[in-house]
Amino acid sequence: MNAETPEMEPTAQEGAKRRVRPEKKVEITDPKAIRALAHAARLEVISELYSTQVSRTATELAAQTGLTPSAMSYHLRALQKWGIVEPAATAGDARERRWRAAGSEFTINSGGGVASPEFAVLDLELDAFRRRVSAYAKVRDQRRKDSELTESTGLVVLSSNLLYLTPAQRSELTAKVFGLLKEYELEDPDHVPEGAERMATMWSLIPDDRK
Repeated sequence: MNAETPEMEPTAQEGAKRRVRPEKKVEITDPKAIRALAHAARLEVISELYSTQVSRTATELAAQTGLTPSAMSYHLRALQKWGIVEPAATAGDARERRWRAAGSEFTINSGGGVASPEFAVLDLELDAFRRRVSAYAKVRDQRRKDSELTESTGLVVLSSNLLYLTPAQRSELTAKVFGLLKEYELEDPDHVPEGAERMATMWSLIPDDRK
């Protein structure tokens, strides 16, 4: 089921040069650490720092999440405790510390228990995605009212599928999806190609046990 079908666009090879970076996976397995992630602002920080691979100050992240800089500093120190973020080099004005992702990718692995705390994290991730959708809808509606909307109808894409997969096929599909996404990562996140727009993606694979 596709909500909208995107128009054909240039491939990654036809666009900006994509990033080749050393891979360093940060995997969280400690239930206490996973529970510590069950906070909307912390997940926003993880998403921002790991997706962009650009360092940010507490003030910059606070503005994005709606918190005060002091509250954001508290959350950043909590994430540092679990090895998720780390201080970054400071250029220019060194009065405020910069923070960066502690690796190139981030995963949560709780062992799949029934009461696994990552389900609380999943709820917050879905809420964050809903907020992005709501914010985009408001901006789009305002542009339509102002007769400024010029985007293609394929800008928003939603797809849902039901598949029957063996364990080996699940692993293969996951690897292929993540591999494809990596092809579209910018080589230099500080230099965004002209005409490029920041897009949020979400991909999920979960057993459908409904009878």
